[in-house]
Amino acid sequence: MSELGRNLQRARISSGLSQEQVAYRSHLSRYTYQKLESGIARPGAPANPTLRTLVTVARILAVEVSQILPAAAPDLPEP
Repeated sequence: MSELGRNLQRARISSGLSQEQVAYRSHLSRYTYQKLESGIARPGAPANPTLRTLVTVARILAVEVSQILPAAAPDLPEP
């Protein structure tokens, strides 16, 4: 999820917005948005945003959701 975070940060900087501005406009806490950019939800756990959150943040950053998603699918355990 660190690639997601890097993509978010790159898009945010390109849009000229602060983390606080993106968080406020997305109805997220600044702390939650910072965790998205860091790619970590809590120690040892990757960030796992909802599709709604990703769509909302992408709209605020004026990018397509595909531009912030990682290029490769994350490793998932077999069911």
